[in-house]
Amino acid sequence: MPLINSTYNPPLLFKNGHFSTIYSGKIRRVVGVEQKRKTIPTPDGDFIDLDWSYSQKKTHRLAIILHGLEGNAQRPYITGSAKLFNINGLDVVSLNYRGCSGKSNKKYRSYHSGDSEELAWIIKYLIDEYDYNQIFLKGFSLGANVALKYLGEHQIPSEVKAAIAVSAPCDLYGSMLEIHKKKNYLYALRFKRSLLAKLKEKQKLFPDKIRDEDVKKIISLKDFDDFYTSQAHGFANALDYYEKSSSLQFLPHITIPTLILNAENDSFLSKSCYPFKQAKENKFLFLEVPKYGGHVGFYDSNNIYYNEKKAIEFLNSL
Repeated sequence: MPLINSTYNPPLLFKNGHFSTIYSGKIRRVVGVEQKRKTIPTPDGDFIDLDWSYSQKKTHRLAIILHGLEGNAQRPYITGSAKLFNINGLDVVSLNYRGCSGKSNKKYRSYHSGDSEELAWIIKYLIDEYDYNQIFLKGFSLGANVALKYLGEHQIPSEVKAAIAVSAPCDLYGSMLEIHKKKNYLYALRFKRSLLAKLKEKQKLFPDKIRDEDVKKIISLKDFDDFYTSQAHGFANALDYYEKSSSLQFLPHITIPTLILNAENDSFLSKSCYPFKQAKENKFLFLEVPKYGGHVGFYDSNNIYYNEKKAIEFLNSL
């Protein structure tokens, strides 16, 4: 589909991509969302925590929300989205990836940017166990890439009707290069500290696989992906992981209405993360590139963010 002309025009401070990113991630607060956790077993003997919130009226519509790297279902960009979905008559399942719900998972593996198999069995579980005939996906950052890869790689159940991908790093290698640049130093440092803290917890369970000398060698996020992410999830190395897990190559195969919302001033995204060509050639793929928004930012009035309003608008247009 042609590029969507964006109407997003935030207040002056929020036109700065870094301010938008930081405010939305660290300062924003969302109230009025009651989440109920359900722990479900995984096919390989691990567990996943799903945080549910509900529409005030009985509904057969469900939104599944996927968080970003080192996030969880309590982040304001998740609860803000869940709140507006609930107000508009959808139940919501907010996923916590393995190891992201506040407790370590049991297996050596955890989660990664291309884990569409995990999403596939979770969706099947929800369809089998619950009476929803309209399911919508909304992914942020890492979760956006997972959702897009799933849509283009798997046979999609008829219940899954549409998807929204926000701040999607469609080309993981390009995004990796960006996040290692000086402009993103503080973000990369924060991600690395969080990932290393979890790795050290996992070391207690798997001391034969994670040695102190290995941890000390992890200087960058790519080092982490070389040592842990790739090896724990069946890839040869970080570059193999980035290549096989990037959703960009799967976008031509998407066959349900899908909106990608990537801000022009998102400092995490390379030029290759803006799939203009793929959107033009696929009638199911809609691409909106606002000038502003940062990474998972999109501040808007009344604490209802632009990406949240846009998701409802997009679903109602189908």
